[in-house]
Amino acid sequence: MNEHVKKLTPETTDLSRRSFLVGTAATGLVLGYSGVPGIESAAAAPANFEPSVWYAISPDGLVTVTCGKADMGQHIASTMAQIVCEELGAKWSDMRVQLASNDPKFNDPVLGAQITGGSWSTMMNFEAMSRAGAAGRIALTEGAAAAMGVPASELVVRDSMIVHPKSKKQMSFADVVKSGKATKTFTPDELKAIKLKSPDQYTMIGVSVPQLDIPSKTNGTAKYGIDVMLPGMAYGALVTPPVRFGATVKSVDDSAAKKVPGFIKAVTLDDKTGTTSGWVVAVASTYANAKKAAQALKIAYDAGPNAKLSSESLLDEAKRLQKQDDSGQFFVKDGDPNAAFGSATKVVEAEYTTSINIHAPLEPMNATAEFKGDILHIYSGNQFATRSGAIAAGAAGIDPKFVVMHQMWLGGGFGRRLDADMMIPAVQAAKAVGKPVKVIYSRENDMTMDFSRPLTYQKVKAGVDGDGKLIAISHDVVSAWPTARWGIPDFLTPSVDKKGPLDSFTVNGADFFYTVPNHYVRAIKNELAHNATPSGQLRSVAPGWTFWAVESMIDEIAAATGKDPAQFRISLLDGAGKNDGGAQRLRNTLLAAMGLSGYGTKQLPKGEGMGVACVSSQERATASWTACVAHVAVAPSGEVTVKKLTVATDVGTQVHPDNVRAQVEGAALWGLSLAMYEKATLKDGGIEQTNFDGYRPLRMSQTPEVAIAVIANGEKATGVGEPAVTVVAPAIGNAIFNASGARVRALPITAEAVKASMKA
Repeated sequence: MNEHVKKLTPETTDLSRRSFLVGTAATGLVLGYSGVPGIESAAAAPANFEPSVWYAISPDGLVTVTCGKADMGQHIASTMAQIVCEELGAKWSDMRVQLASNDPKFNDPVLGAQITGGSWSTMMNFEAMSRAGAAGRIALTEGAAAAMGVPASELVVRDSMIVHPKSKKQMSFADVVKSGKATKTFTPDELKAIKLKSPDQYTMIGVSVPQLDIPSKTNGTAKYGIDVMLPGMAYGALVTPPVRFGATVKSVDDSAAKKVPGFIKAVTLDDKTGTTSGWVVAVASTYANAKKAAQALKIAYDAGPNAKLSSESLLDEAKRLQKQDDSGQFFVKDGDPNAAFGSATKVVEAEYTTSINIHAPLEPMNATAEFKGDILHIYSGNQFATRSGAIAAGAAGIDPKFVVMHQMWLGGGFGRRLDADMMIPAVQAAKAVGKPVKVIYSRENDMTMDFSRPLTYQKVKAGVDGDGKLIAISHDVVSAWPTARWGIPDFLTPSVDKKGPLDSFTVNGADFFYTVPNHYVRAIKNELAHNATPSGQLRSVAPGWTFWAVESMIDEIAAATGKDPAQFRISLLDGAGKNDGGAQRLRNTLLAAMGLSGYGTKQLPKGEGMGVACVSSQERATASWTACVAHVAVAPSGEVTVKKLTVATDVGTQVHPDNVRAQVEGAALWGLSLAMYEKATLKDGGIEQTNFDGYRPLRMSQTPEVAIAVIANGEKATGVGEPAVTVVAPAIGNAIFNASGARVRALPITAEAVKASMKA
């Protein structure tokens, strides 16, 4: 389990919550929380059987699993249901899913905070949901045994039926629930003692069953945040300042807006949470009229301290900070690289950069807020309910216990909906006008006010000895600190040099599994970028830039020493010391990708090349082992065509093979998009790109062949949503070098940069 998430779980959870209760008087989904005045709760039928807060079985035998993770198209709700179904012994057609609210009962002491990111969901939930399913099966079996008058040990559970083979007696799950015989309770210790199935006993895990959310998403019954409709609802459209952050509103002239039919009010946000600055929301009876009113407002701003900043000035500041010996804190401090450089036969140095990148989910950011007495109801799709509820409460000026979050399906997230900025204008507008308000971002709002992937600058220095052995690496990473912006101390990591906490989500991946005796990694916060471009977590997080530098440098060292890049990596993945176990799994994925792609066995045409990279994303403690071989063609003009990506990944235990492959393929193409096309720029304090004409992701016509090898070896399930993002860019960069001799060190890779390097 990721310790950052575990720390966010309240330690004061009472025993009744920590215990695993099984009974016949379970409650169903509630739209409010007990103990909070003014909230009404709707109890389900008394005969419902609720083995845990995470699923319930109704008298008709249907099993409804509550997913505490955000489902943004990755089918995590179905995955949770499949894990429960395996141990419960239910029939797949009896399974249903629903999304969790922010009811305190879902603050699970084992699973941690309600956060969806880091490719943690399956990894962190697999065992707990398996035990939930197993406990339910045991309780049902004992209940059936009591009803049938037979020993529980002689019963067989399969496809929602409990059968006694000797007597031919049988009961369905529905029969047992209606009988009221399922009454067994489990303490945490008893839960841990349950013997789960071994991989060879699985009948559901590893099967590509129909995803439970697809029917509702295709027939229109699934509700996204943008679909929310409430009686008497008004609409809000944003007017945002010309700078990303730091502006204040000096005055608002709404005289022209008052002429727009249905205009209600212009609300200047007073955001005590510091999430937004300089925003105004125009409220009207329809969204179209709200947009017209927003366009009619005349707003004067104080642009604030960041009005003159640009991407260039942020990069200049990063370089200045990196040159200072006392900047930042150490994330890794093994051996003495500086001494090793002094005795090295060859030293290789390089600078690597990545640009600002935008999430741009197809469903734009939105939220609907409604006050019912003292209770604030928020309807929105979000990835961090634990934090988002607090942000909404801060915007409303109320205690978080008076906030009810209604989780919706997400039309894309990719880390963007870890933030709750969309809730603030909805909350403050609803409070100001006294009625429910839905706020919908325009695409321009969405892009210019994104909590983006930060601009990064990395300086890497490596030394090899006379035998060509890598003996030292120093790696400085300079960027805004996205996680530090959240203001949650438990999400920061103590530095190894005791200089204070650092944001490990800016340097994860730099603590690789290669054996290098002398290794420093320094995390340096670029305060200028941190303030001017408040950054967030974009799919792949730090490994999206750290592995760009690490895997490019490994290739540069191999080239400098005349070694094959793949074989050089294999020699470094010897599993020595702290790298035991992990290095071998990473080595296996590299070998699998090489074999599937034909790396080193094909005579390629002139101007074509293959490049390799292998990564342990997301974090060292929760790694997913992934390797890529990229095949590219480079024209004399510097234009690069990616012909094929071959990705191998070790997922341990794969729950749903088709979904694993879809996630890996999507991640690889996202990585390709970041590597070759996506770039946002800051000018005069504001993001210049306002729509998809200026910010250009990968097009369908540019999609190469993607071949995938999945290694499922029965080990603990790993994450698959993000790792392949991180491996593609360095594989492409390394392939470009092998095809043309051009070494590129900046993302996105441009034809101009390739051609310039070819000439050099």
